[in-house]
Amino acid sequence: MEKTWILIANAERARCFERHGADHSLTELSDFVHPQASLEGQAGGGDLTGAAGKGHGRTGHAGTQFEPHTEAHAKERASFARQLADHLNEGIAGQQCHAIVLIATSPMLGEIRPCLSPAADKAVKRSVASDLTRYQGLDLKQRVDDALQLPD
Repeated sequence: MEKTWILIANAERARCFERHGADHSLTELSDFVHPQASLEGQAGGGDLTGAAGKGHGRTGHAGTQFEPHTEAHAKERASFARQLADHLNEGIAGQQCHAIVLIATSPMLGEIRPCLSPAADKAVKRSVASDLTRYQGLDLKQRVDDALQLPD
């Protein structure tokens, strides 16, 4: 029987499941937590990046303007996406799975897909832009089933 891995991800967390054909049950294979993303949410972390967004600009003293820290966030998201894609690439190369379903936020889908090997990319049967990382158990199974029923 063909083994299908389902990756559920956002910029902070990802979970990889194997979906069983008969009853469509999910078995969690791995759980990834992006350490940098969780640090940003702690006290002071998010406030510092927001406060450093722009300097004095035209109205200010020296006319210095700072770029937002989005570049650092994008690099961190790309690094996390690469880690997830590597996991999927290894699963396909090692024949641990034969098909992949990606259910992730739009930014993560855009980061993960280019990092997949040609074989893993070919194994992707479906990509769904959705964040299901906070769901558990039967609620998660139902939401995955619903996501897989959506039209392409």
